[in-house]
Amino acid sequence: MKELFQHAATTDGVTVRVAVNFLPEQSRIEAGKWFWVYHIRIENDSEYTLQLLTRHWRITDGRGSVSFVDGEGVVGETPVLSPGQSHDYVSGCPLATPNGSMEGYYIFRHQHDEEEMRVAIPHFPLAAPATAG
Repeated sequence: MKELFQHAATTDGVTVRVAVNFLPEQSRIEAGKWFWVYHIRIENDSEYTLQLLTRHWRITDGRGSVSFVDGEGVVGETPVLSPGQSHDYVSGCPLATPNGSMEGYYIFRHQHDEEEMRVAIPHFPLAAPATAG
C-alpha cells in the first residue's frame, strides 16, 4: 500500500513530507490515551550533501498544552543525504486528548563547509476519528 503524504514543507531545497495515521490498536481511549504513527520522508533536492544532526518538535494537545521534544538524529540515526537522495522513517506520538498537532524542524549540516541549516517540519494535525473517542 502506497502511503499518501498529506503535509509537506520545503526549505532551501530540502522537502519534508508527512503521512499521519491514528492507531486505535495502540490507543487506550478508556484510559485517556490516543496514539498516532507518522511516516516522514526527507528529500534532498539541494546541490549539497547534508547530514541530519538534530530534531526539534513542538507537540500541542487538544487542551492547548505544549510539549517540546529535542534530540539527536531521528530514530537513532543521523542520515547523510547526497543531492537527490531521500530518507524515510516512522515514529509515533501519544496524546492525552483525541486531537492535537505537531510541527518542528531539523538541523542539518552541509558536508562541504560545516554550515548548519534549519529545515521546517510541516505542521500536521493529530485527529482521532469521532467514533474512537
